[in-house]
Amino acid sequence: MSIIKNLPFEWLVGLRYTRAGRRSGRNSFISFISLISMAGIALGVAALIVVLSVMNGFQKDVRDRMLSVLSHIEVFEASGTLPNWRETAKEVFLDKEVKGAAPYVAAQAMMTHNETVSGVIIRGILPQEEPKVSDVASQVKQGRLDDLRAGEFNIVLGIELARAMQVGVGDKVTLIAPQGQVTPAGVIPRLKQFTVVGIFEAGHYEYDSSLAFIHLEDAEKMFKMEAPSGLRLRIEDMQRAPQVALDLSKIVSGDVLIRDWSKQNRNWFAAVQTEKRMMFIILTLIIAVAAFNLVSTLVMTVTDKQADIAILRTLGASPRSVMKIFMIQGALVGLVGTAIGVTLGVLVALNVDVIVPFIEHLLGVQFLPRDIYLISALPSDLRWPDVWTIGSVAVVLAFLATLYPSWWAARVKPAEALRYE
Repeated sequence: MSIIKNLPFEWLVGLRYTRAGRRSGRNSFISFISLISMAGIALGVAALIVVLSVMNGFQKDVRDRMLSVLSHIEVFEASGTLPNWRETAKEVFLDKEVKGAAPYVAAQAMMTHNETVSGVIIRGILPQEEPKVSDVASQVKQGRLDDLRAGEFNIVLGIELARAMQVGVGDKVTLIAPQGQVTPAGVIPRLKQFTVVGIFEAGHYEYDSSLAFIHLEDAEKMFKMEAPSGLRLRIEDMQRAPQVALDLSKIVSGDVLIRDWSKQNRNWFAAVQTEKRMMFIILTLIIAVAAFNLVSTLVMTVTDKQADIAILRTLGASPRSVMKIFMIQGALVGLVGTAIGVTLGVLVALNVDVIVPFIEHLLGVQFLPRDIYLISALPSDLRWPDVWTIGSVAVVLAFLATLYPSWWAARVKPAEALRYE
């Protein structure tokens, strides 16, 4: 209490005006409008924090699932093969940030089983080298990646692809290469029967439904390639992939192309960033609407308190002190609303994984169908810089909303205000 008593009188009066008066219902109504403004700011801030956290989580989750199958960096030649891949592998390790390298063959084919036909992306790999650049080995739910042995023509399928083809471990599927064999009778497609020895689940629908792994040598035979398509690299910090790719372009000899994961999925990441910016702008406008409700609240307060203002001016208060009183009142409403909104938003963002399943169970709906949104659970990634930015924007908007009513209060003339009192 002693601290409050020692505050400047502008703070004491401003704090008093934020509470409902006891003399009339008009004061209570003004206080109610002030509470509505505070609640609007709180809800806007909380909504913005939750939405940005969910969008961050969605981006991070999909990116991580992509990179569990894809590589951080790819090194390849424009010709489609990398004959000297072993020498290239030695060169890339000159960069200390490169932690793993493995050759691969990339191709497309048709897969058939009974009467079912599907287009697939074939990746030829060396099973013993693949764990150095991806997490596929740990994602195999049935069978083992090591069962891909040269010359046995075995195959590991994504779980959704296996379901679509209605096959399991031990079943046979037929691959049809797009490059046919030219014979006197015409072009005959190349077919080869493969045995399913494993089923993996990356958690990313696009890859689970279209990707299949075979041994590198089997892929070279199937698609008549004399060398792997290129090298897949894993680095220590995937966020530095663009810079590492640039550094490698100065190290690796020969006419090679180097592509990092951000370029492989450039359109998707650009779309997510655009959506995030637009959501920030839209929800910031909601906060602005709530903040500028303070204008009407303070205008009503100034109108109601003109006699009080006149008395303060008569007692020696300067126009600047009067202006400061109403700025303090509005800023306090904005600060409290922002604090409540930040607290609520952070709590919801940190518990989205509990709240959303409860709502889905309660309403009997699924917000994220797996085959449409790539993931089935709503992720959240709370980033404190976003929280500070949102809170700062809300406080600044609330402060700006106090300027005009406070300036108007400072212009009240004591004689005119007291004429009819």
